[in-house]
Amino acid sequence: MSKQKRVRRWLSVMVAIALCTIGGFTITEHQANSPAIAQVIPRVRPDGVWQQIYQRVPTLPLENQYVSKETKKVATDNTLVGRFIRYHLYSKGRLPFYRLDWKISLADYLGVNERMDETDYPSRDTLNQNPMEADIVAIRGLTRAQRDALVQALVDAFTASSSTPTTPTQP
Repeated sequence: MSKQKRVRRWLSVMVAIALCTIGGFTITEHQANSPAIAQVIPRVRPDGVWQQIYQRVPTLPLENQYVSKETKKVATDNTLVGRFIRYHLYSKGRLPFYRLDWKISLADYLGVNERMDETDYPSRDTLNQNPMEADIVAIRGLTRAQRDALVQALVDAFTASSSTPTTPTQP
């Protein structure tokens, strides 16, 4: 790709991100799948990111004692951080690359931003009990240092995963 095309593409991406940020709106999961948005936002795979976060911040509570409706067993891989990530990405449609967006999601849990809707909370349909109230209590129980470490670990994890090439490179 020529340098001029790369510069144009980079500018297009920056303008789109600026418009999204300045415009004050978020991109929903449905909109993120549209071709126009998909070109601007790298595809992020949140599966397994929660494991990286717990490795980086091992003092975070797991909150994984809930029973799966399907298997009738404890869903140990359904954790507080995993639900927090899904809430951020899918329930609120926020981007995973910016500290401010993660802090806004934390503010929802702390009760100082938007009211959380239990009918739209992650895992409400797959677990015997909706974990939202207990997750709110767990997040509110974190220290400021833990919340800051959580935000930094999330930004680092998603920034690293988005910087990896999405198309195979030729040898």
